[in-house]
Amino acid sequence: MPSRSSSARILVGGVVGLLLIGLAGFAAAPRADGPEQAAAILPDNPLYDSWHAPAGMPAHGEVTLLAGDDRIPSSAGFEPRDASLYLPPAALVTDPPDLPLVVFMMGQPGDPDPEPISTAMDELAAQHDGLAPIVIVADQLGDPSNNPACVDSGTFGGVETYFTKDIPAWAREHLHVAADPSQWTIAGFSNGGGCALDWALGHPGLWGNVVSLSGESYQGTEFPDEMLQQVFDGDQAAYEAAKPAARAEKHAGQFTGHLAIFAAGADDAEFSAQAQLSRQIAKDAGFDTRFFSIPGEDHVGALPGGLLVGFEALFPRLGLGPPSH
Repeated sequence: MPSRSSSARILVGGVVGLLLIGLAGFAAAPRADGPEQAAAILPDNPLYDSWHAPAGMPAHGEVTLLAGDDRIPSSAGFEPRDASLYLPPAALVTDPPDLPLVVFMMGQPGDPDPEPISTAMDELAAQHDGLAPIVIVADQLGDPSNNPACVDSGTFGGVETYFTKDIPAWAREHLHVAADPSQWTIAGFSNGGGCALDWALGHPGLWGNVVSLSGESYQGTEFPDEMLQQVFDGDQAAYEAAKPAARAEKHAGQFTGHLAIFAAGADDAEFSAQAQLSRQIAKDAGFDTRFFSIPGEDHVGALPGGLLVGFEALFPRLGLGPPSH
């Protein structure tokens, strides 16, 4: 685990930080579709059943910047900006349990800002005796103006390798994380949500869960011609093969017991439609799925509420809380 003394404390501002004002008071009930959902597969021995928060456990989690000696190395030519690490209160005790792992991405343009998800995880941890996932907030862009399309390419380097090999290897070596794929979640917002879906479908043995908040149903939905040329060198077949629907077909039959959670702002018609398309791809592939519509919110405004309801729905699957009734 990175040295807390050698890792700089994250101080986050900007637009997303302002959007989080009042997060703790988010009270509007998001809408979840629908009665046809099967019950998510739950762990046999959930952690919340045996966990007792020890005396002296911190009230809040800790966020550190993974920079310098703590930086997660990238092995295939992709040059990410520094990632961040969120450790929930339960990870900060003397003998911490192995906790679920979440790898989370923000949108494009944007930064790998840990504040939105760390704030939501702290709120959920406060409701679950300090239990929450360990979260790595990582960069899938390299630069705010880049869009590597969730694939390794000659233009942007090995972003998919970074997320599906380098980050997992670093997490296993440095963190107290559960080993089972059912405890690993790939997640993101907007562009990050699209990559989360793509990699969950492309790597079923690695990620047992996906959370896509206002995410795309495939890379470059708004500018496919630019994506085709910039990332895939005009190779339409390569572009099609990289899309979530194609990856779902390639790995058909490998998603039993996997959980996919989608959310979008009720006032964001474009990405609500994208989220529903994404949900259908996951459902057809064999995922158990959930969709939440965040009342009164547009694209960016849906992030705080989407994080809360999305991960609250994931907690029982991760053994961090009882199933809701």
